[in-house]
Amino acid sequence: MKPFVHEIADLDPLQAYSAVRSLPYSLLLDSADPSHPGSRYSFVMAYPIETVETKNGKTMITNWDQRLTLPGDPFAILRERMEAWIQKARTVPNLPPFQGGAAGYFGYDLGRFIETLPETAQDNPEIPDMAVGLYDQVYAYDHKQNKGWVITHAKNQKEAERKREFFLAQLTREQPDPTYSPLGLKWTSNIHQTEYLKKIKQVIEYIYAGDIFQANIAQRFAATLPENYDSFGHYIVLREINPAPFACYMNLGKVKISSASPERFLNVNSRREVVTMPIKGTRPHVADPQQDRLYREELLNSEKDRAENIMIVDLLRNDLSKVCQPDSISAHNLCQLETFASVHHLVSTVRGSLKKERDALDLLRACFPGGSITGAPKIRAMEIIEEMEPTRRGPYCGSMAYIGFDGQMDSNILIRTLVYDGNSVTFQTGGGIVADSDPGAEYQETLDKARALFRSFEAGLEQPKTASKGG
Repeated sequence: MKPFVHEIADLDPLQAYSAVRSLPYSLLLDSADPSHPGSRYSFVMAYPIETVETKNGKTMITNWDQRLTLPGDPFAILRERMEAWIQKARTVPNLPPFQGGAAGYFGYDLGRFIETLPETAQDNPEIPDMAVGLYDQVYAYDHKQNKGWVITHAKNQKEAERKREFFLAQLTREQPDPTYSPLGLKWTSNIHQTEYLKKIKQVIEYIYAGDIFQANIAQRFAATLPENYDSFGHYIVLREINPAPFACYMNLGKVKISSASPERFLNVNSRREVVTMPIKGTRPHVADPQQDRLYREELLNSEKDRAENIMIVDLLRNDLSKVCQPDSISAHNLCQLETFASVHHLVSTVRGSLKKERDALDLLRACFPGGSITGAPKIRAMEIIEEMEPTRRGPYCGSMAYIGFDGQMDSNILIRTLVYDGNSVTFQTGGGIVADSDPGAEYQETLDKARALFRSFEAGLEQPKTASKGG
């Protein structure tokens, strides 16, 4: 199976995705923040040759020939579905790193296939735990070079031309423009403010009892939308208000995922080198220059935030050690300040090199879910999360990822992420709780992180409304 490459002029990836946005399993991986060094490539996918979707311990495989349901570990099942392609597909050097393969989201609750966890939080039966397509064709765009390519895997030139012509016709077809109307939504939280503060105090008690060093506790905001609301039209506004280097939009039909994530989870390059960049530590990014400078200085000088960040760095070093060469794992640029549209974060970098017998799927499973959004030790923190949060996280704090046929991978942490289910929309924000956390400040941090998402629906309204502090 050979890759056939066709260079495309003047086709913006957002424009290309807009043309196929209504198709189930259409997916946009969007480098939406041009100022960020991680924002180089965007990818548009549609028409997967196969889909792999997991819910309630069962994985459904759907392709042109069959539809079957399999029990067992979804990571292992995905590997089996990819193996034939990995053996016969090739890639082209000097092009964007994803040229076809598996892409989609891995929800937080896939962690239940890795560890035994309690089951107390309420689940949403409509939202898969994993939804991944296998794509033998991709539109890849390099923002640095301002060039795009359709990359097609096919048996021969004739088949490639047929597939490419159809794909290109879909990417460039005339479609109604996405629509956006500002909304003063009534947001409600699944945890009342007083209850959230109580839960933070309970976590601190667990810390003093020696159960954990840190746990990330989130609240979920929900609102009802008008019928036939254009979630992709909203995404275009969101990416303008809150540009993010690891943004994405995925259409699963009734369920849609829209994310302005600032956080890279795991990256594997063609040399099998691994990078993960955990975020811990947050302050608001505000328009007043003096106040903004004070927030930056406060974050950089915060012993609490630095300790929280380094704790997660140690957790990720341990996770990487399961699949990486021991002498290759190292931490770099600890607690560097990075500024995004609505917040400042502390970001660290951990590097490693995969062992010869390990691959990107092994790495994803070994590190899943990301330590920056669980706490440490990870398993006990996840048990406490299940106890404290009344609803399952779903896609939130999982990962949107691609895993190429050649073994390269990139992935985000699904934070700043909206989940559309029919005419409802939800998102979650949280923070890492440590021994010296101030409950009021931790609660405010969740609102700071939510601010851009609230504002993205209200853009254009004279008097924006914010979230209800009620349940």
